[in-house]
Amino acid sequence: MKFKFVILSSLLILLLLETGCKNPFRYTDAREVPHDAKERVKKNIEEGRGVTLFSDKKKGGVFDFASSNELWRASIEVLDFVSFTNASYSGGILITDWFSGNVNSDNQNNRELKVTVRFLSNEIRADGIEVMIHEKVCLDNERLNCKINKIKSNIGNEIKLAILKKAALLKKGSEKKTKK
Repeated sequence: MKFKFVILSSLLILLLLETGCKNPFRYTDAREVPHDAKERVKKNIEEGRGVTLFSDKKKGGVFDFASSNELWRASIEVLDFVSFTNASYSGGILITDWFSGNVNSDNQNNRELKVTVRFLSNEIRADGIEVMIHEKVCLDNERLNCKINKIKSNIGNEIKLAILKKAALLKKGSEKKTKK
């Protein structure tokens, strides 16, 4: 009894697996199937069947180089006074290192800023770029007790405006070069 159950369940599983494939018992005309293996492979690929493991054809998207994107170049030039911790063109983000802007005040060691530029579009538009400012305020000189907050400041708007102006100038300059 147990043996019959094992056989029946095995047949049922095989039947279910078999029906998952596209009509495994289809009849083909020998005149439709090429005799040469390379021709069969080519026909299967054209019909969308089979798997290609090693291909000479390169697949993937078209990527612009960072040097051709005016927004990217302008951002690099505007923020050249500070080092970058992350500059990912394909990810569309620039993140600066922490820097201190108030050199002459008594709190020069207590407040630092970080600028993040996120590219939302390749077009030179106000909504194509987002500038975020983070502030780190340390309560002691040992930098053990620090708070980091995202701030809304006029600095972010000024950086964004400077990037957009610089990008417009770079675009205008590249258009003049292509007209010559």
